[in-house]
Amino acid sequence: MRFYSNRLSGNCYKVRLLLDLLGIKVEEVEIDIFRSRETHPDFLARSPEGKVPVIEFDDGTVLAESGAILFHLACGSPYLPDAALVRSEILQWMFFEQNQHEPSVAVARSLQLYSEPGLEREVSIQAVRAKGQRALGTMERHLKEREFFVRDFFTIADIALYPYTRRAEEGGFSLQPYPAVRSWLGRVESVPGFVPFVTEGPVEIP
Repeated sequence: MRFYSNRLSGNCYKVRLLLDLLGIKVEEVEIDIFRSRETHPDFLARSPEGKVPVIEFDDGTVLAESGAILFHLACGSPYLPDAALVRSEILQWMFFEQNQHEPSVAVARSLQLYSEPGLEREVSIQAVRAKGQRALGTMERHLKEREFFVRDFFTIADIALYPYTRRAEEGGFSLQPYPAVRSWLGRVESVPGFVPFVTEGPVEIP
């Protein structure tokens, strides 16, 4: 199995973390997400928009989008229980991550770290930061009486929400107003087999 990834991407980290927790061996291919069309023309046949993560299975089947990859890989594992309602609750929070959290918390981080400074960038950051604070507030209220996002056990919903929350301060968010979120981050990091979100240096895949 081949894993097309980029170490800067929280979406790729989600997949990397689950692969590590499951002990799945893959061949990792690092993609320059800023120049994928120029530097990785063969990759575009697998991901027409040049986006990562992408998993290519041994039979040549390709699966993109971090949520879809997490769901597929987690089938049959404790991170995605079989009960239909539990799975639906997991998907509820994964959809929240992609629709409310990622477009604000992650986009603020991306703008802050990788876009050109200037008034236009600051206006954009302020707009998404307000939405991000609402998303973090929703998480805080939900986690006040829960250990994890779904049924008080660790699932791919937590994996989906973890990386960009952990790196929220890189987008200008303070996590000080969100003690329940901070406690949850600590619980995720205490899960056996957890590996941190590393953006520099070599990334090991078992």
